[in-house]
Amino acid sequence: MPPNPTPLRKLGFLTIGLFDGTDPRRGHESTLEIIELGERLGFDSAWVRHRHLQYGISSPIAVLAAASQRTARIELGTAVIPLGWENPLRLAEDLATVDILSGGRLNPGVSVGPPMHYDRVREALYPDTAEAEDFGHERVRRLLDFVRGEPATDFGGTEGFEVFSDRVQPVSPGLGGRMWYGGGSLRSARWAGEHGMNLLTSSVVKAEESEDFAEVQLSHIRAFRSRHPEGGRARVSQGLVVIPTDSATPGQRARYAAYAAGRLPRTASPQGPARMLFAPDLVGPSEQIAEQLSAHAAFREVTEVAFALPFTFGHEDYVQILTDIATRLGPALGWEPGAPRSG
Repeated sequence: MPPNPTPLRKLGFLTIGLFDGTDPRRGHESTLEIIELGERLGFDSAWVRHRHLQYGISSPIAVLAAASQRTARIELGTAVIPLGWENPLRLAEDLATVDILSGGRLNPGVSVGPPMHYDRVREALYPDTAEAEDFGHERVRRLLDFVRGEPATDFGGTEGFEVFSDRVQPVSPGLGGRMWYGGGSLRSARWAGEHGMNLLTSSVVKAEESEDFAEVQLSHIRAFRSRHPEGGRARVSQGLVVIPTDSATPGQRARYAAYAAGRLPRTASPQGPARMLFAPDLVGPSEQIAEQLSAHAAFREVTEVAFALPFTFGHEDYVQILTDIATRLGPALGWEPGAPRSG
């Protein structure tokens, strides 16, 4: 298989930001240090996951606000904020505020659907409106409207000594064009395209037209772009789990191989009633991983990636992995560090 005909233009990474419940600050500081390292290595973007009632980042916007003050160039994203836990108007205020503080570097990624374990959390989250809440695409549309400056109320003007706006404040120009949808199905991909969003596609997709992961992901990318106003120029970022071992110690290599082997069985066929299909983790020397990616039908369709860091590794492991990605794997894919950002 020949190399990807289009060089990789934007290189990013994604972290879950795990922490010890008895010492949460240490884990959060580790995440911020990893983002700072990413900027020094020339990565174009750093993304954080969102976890509720778990030992991972529950407030990615707050974490990225802190990261914005410790970095100057790297783009900062969420992959993804599950909107079932959020009020779209309040979230729009937070997103715009952090985007202003970051100098226009925020890339919010969102998804839809009921909160995880909704039957267990509904009374705490929506005690009075649990039956009435809409967890579908309408929630995203409301958020997009608020971020893009559509009126949130029919009132605006001066009342006494206070001045009110009919739009969410602050307004951050350009943020509306940097909204991402985390989609794993054809329906989601089409909806995101029709509403002018960018598409985050990860290592999990819904097996619909095929049971071959790359073919399914490719169909989502093409369906998205077929509905997007910008067509083939619409932004798509791929997020596979990639673990280069070039500078890893023998102990790290053994641990990485065991991690991937333990997760491999789930990639053999669609899982569960929703028929979710998982991509195998890519582990090995950068040259080998570059060859595997160049043969991946969906990777050949994108020029942006946000490689996912494994959930359970330590800080030193992430330093090694990110360093190898930036200094060996990225260049093997045609990427150049510190490339000018767009959007």
